[in-house]
Amino acid sequence: MHVAELNIGRLNYPIDDPRMADFVDNLGRINAMAERMPGFVWRLVGDGSNGGSLDVRPYADPMMAVNMSVWQTVEQLEKFVWQTVHQRFLQSQGRVVRADEVASFRDVAGRRGQIPTLDEAKARLEHLEAHGNSDFAYDWAHLEHIKLWMSQRCG
Repeated sequence: MHVAELNIGRLNYPIDDPRMADFVDNLGRINAMAERMPGFVWRLVGDGSNGGSLDVRPYADPMMAVNMSVWQTVEQLEKFVWQTVHQRFLQSQGRVVRADEVASFRDVAGRRGQIPTLDEAKARLEHLEAHGNSDFAYDWAHLEHIKLWMSQRCG
């Protein structure tokens, strides 16, 4: 089954603020790298010129940003997140984006290759917030082999 991930973050500054420049300027490069990674299936793309989803606003708060993608396996998603230049941006993005929520979930529609809608992803996130980790919706801590790798990496 494929794995989908949804990240929701609060922008610390308006997207056109100079303090956001490094983040915005590199978004296209990071997204292009994701698309070339083994296991990549799909990602949410908005209408903006940066090739990302910064113009997609599924919440009333204009400072809330989302990123959503689908991967063949969680291990392939892990490799992209933690073992590429994406990690540097993930670690430094706190200066410009405060990560509020992260949810991962397997195959929303129960069929391999089905792309979840943003509303389905938000529902999974709400389920995670209300009920904690499960096979229906989970975060990195739910994946024992990922948690082990992260603890060894951080130790």
